Amino acid sequence: MQEGDVCKYEFFVVKGFLRSFFMDDKGNQHTLNFAMEDWWISDTKSFLGETPSSINIIAQEPSIVLQIDKKSIDQLYLDFPVFERFWRILNQNFNIAQNERLLSAISMDGAQRYRAMCKKYPAIESRMPQKHIASYLGITPVFLSMIRRNS
Repeated sequence: MQEGDVCKYEFFVVKGFLRSFFMDDKGNQHTLNFAMEDWWISDTKSFLGETPSSINIIAQEPSIVLQIDKKSIDQLYLDFPVFERFWRILNQNFNIAQNERLLSAISMDGAQRYRAMCKKYPAIESRMPQKHIASYLGITPVFLSMIRRNS
């Protein structure tokens, strides 16, 4: 998905690794989220509001995704009410993860955020380039190298 396009799908990752990011006015990418096998990724604001997206979603490695559009998901809720509950729980868990990330951003230094990320997502370093990990953590790649060297 590309910035400026309306997000028409929610994506479920069957295989691979995807990353969402925001591109600032200087052309710098700021990693927002990532998704690996059995995870979902989308721009919820664009998807639900049918408005142009301000983010990009790309595959970091060869990937297989399933996608569902808004009309289909709304019909799924009607036909199978258990899916509405499933989606609600999924979104609650996502909100919890986002809140944890926000709290870590304001309460931890870069090294602490890095250690917490590695503990929570042990495979992330082998799947995401260092510059994107640094971007996700809100630090520079040089500082990330220093943290890794001292760990």
